[in-house]
Amino acid sequence: MSTRWTPNKVTFLRVVVGFAAVCLFGHGAWANLTAVGLTVAAIALDALDGHLARKKKMATPVGAQLDILGDRMIENVYFTYFAVVGMVSLWLPVLFFARGAATDFLRSLAMKAGHSGWGANAMLQTWWGQALVASRWSRGLYAAMKCLCFCYLGLEMALVAELAADVHAMIRVGAQVLTWMTAAFCLLRGLPVLVEGWKYIAGNVGGTRGAKSATQEVV
Repeated sequence: MSTRWTPNKVTFLRVVVGFAAVCLFGHGAWANLTAVGLTVAAIALDALDGHLARKKKMATPVGAQLDILGDRMIENVYFTYFAVVGMVSLWLPVLFFARGAATDFLRSLAMKAGHSGWGANAMLQTWWGQALVASRWSRGLYAAMKCLCFCYLGLEMALVAELAADVHAMIRVGAQVLTWMTAAFCLLRGLPVLVEGWKYIAGNVGGTRGAKSATQEVV
């Protein structure tokens, strides 16, 4: 019996592969190298689910939210693991979690107002917001940066025993630069959502105040 692959199934597989990779980290050089390979596979699956959604015309609002949820789970579990073992700052996963929570909250308000994540009815109305968040080059660059970041840290973990102290120190500097560059681009991509999302907060606050005023008048 053939299995009909859908974007949502690929997203689920991507999360499973990512978690399997993190589970392998720290269990020896070969396990670390296998985890790096699985990391590349997880990022490739991220591109595949979007390709299937476009090619088979299976893009849906729920599918888009699942894709975002998969992204959040992958990036948070990787950065949390590397923070726990002391390879990156603890503030890095905190930053990614806070940024993701804020942007997802604003997107949920936009969806309640009838806006989607793409097309003519998209939440982001400005050209620069769409370019930074929704364009293929931006999404592709962000995925590539995360993949490079995770693989770099994984390879460092796998090869650390074979490296001289001065070489390892240089690699550590490269890791810090790469991870914070990825974090900076993450914040940059979230900026349009935060800026344009304030109108949905204002609308909800204004609606709540209006409802309270109407209730008080009736009373």
